[in-house]
Parts: sequence; structure tokens; C-alpha cells
Amino acid sequence: MASSAGPEIERLIGLLSKLPGMGPRSARRATLALLKKREQLMEPLAQSLAETAAKVRPCSICAAPDTCDPCSICADGGRDKTLICVVEEAGALWAMERVGAYRGRYHVLGGLLSALDGMGPDAIRAGELVQRVEAGGVSEVILALPATVDGQTTAHYLAERLVPSGVAVTSLARGVPVGGELDWLDDGTIAQALRARRPA
Repeated sequence: MASSAGPEIERLIGLLSKLPGMGPRSARRATLALLKKREQLMEPLAQSLAETAAKVRPCSICAAPDTCDPCSICADGGRDKTLICVVEEAGALWAMERVGAYRGRYHVLGGLLSALDGMGPDAIRAGELVQRVEAGGVSEVILALPATVDGQTTAHYLAERLVPSGVAVTSLARGVPVGGELDWLDDGTIAQALRARRPA
């Protein structure tokens, strides 16, 4: 960081550089853009950050961030209460909602099982998921977790925990994306697509 920037600017650059995808250079560029557009960008952003920090809380049912509790999805009477889609973080929930193809409820784990990161069963919201299912009214739990070692480990653990409930446990299909060409795909994606093939 430039030592001539002043402590306030250096602190802003330092904080911005901690955001995902933001390194020191990107943080400096973002800081300069904010300073150049103080009234149009910096002041509204500061106000929005303060309001968000003060008002947004995790939903007591699904743990999705919202300004109301229960969140707007859990409170929506038009959604299918028999379906629960399990996601790692709120970003995956937002991606599912952006598509608009799912009309059930959600459960945000807040992480994945990972021995390396010290994330055991008590560090994710697995117990809360089991309680929701055991309370009744749920017919299917959809595991929408990443196709990584930690994601698959977590999915297997959750499926095992849900066996006694008798609820159907499914996972998202994986394979060739819409518009994808085989010669551009990695070997793992092609292998998974072959395993998940269905009648044409």
C-alpha cells in the first residue's frame, strides 16, 4: 500500500483487499473509484453497508440472511413446504433463486465438513436439518452441494443422518452443461455425465 495515502485510505484499501476476488491492486482501484465519486458512490455505499449490518440477520429456520425473521422465502405460503434444498452458503441459494426453477424451501449449512479446516459435524447446521425433517411435512431433501471432496463428504454424511427419517434424499444432477461441447469439458465432468445418463 502507498504510505502517502493516509491512514483512513490505507485502512479502506486493507479492508477491501480482504473481500473475495479482491487483491491489493483491485482494492486500490476500487478505493480510487470511490474517492472520485464520493457523493454518487461512496456515501450511498457507506449508508447501505451500515443499514445492512444493522438490519440483516440469519433466518431462524433456514439461516438465509434477510431483514425479517422468518426470511421472505420461509414466510412465503406459496412455496412447497415438502421440499428442502440444502446449500452450503447463501450464495448458492441466490443462484437457485435466480434460475427460478425451484419453489421449495432451503437450508443453509454455513459450511462443509472439512478435517483440514476444522469443520466437523457440529460446525455445520446438520442437526437443525435433521430436526426440520423429523418435525414432519418434508417429503424430499435435495442436496445442492459443490462437486468437491468436501461437498461429497458432506452430502454422504447428511444422507446417512437422514436415513432414519425415511425422507427421500436426492442430489443435483452433474454432467454436460447446456450448450457445452465435449472437447472443452474436463474428464471428471464427462465421466459423471456418463454415469448419470438417462433414456433419450
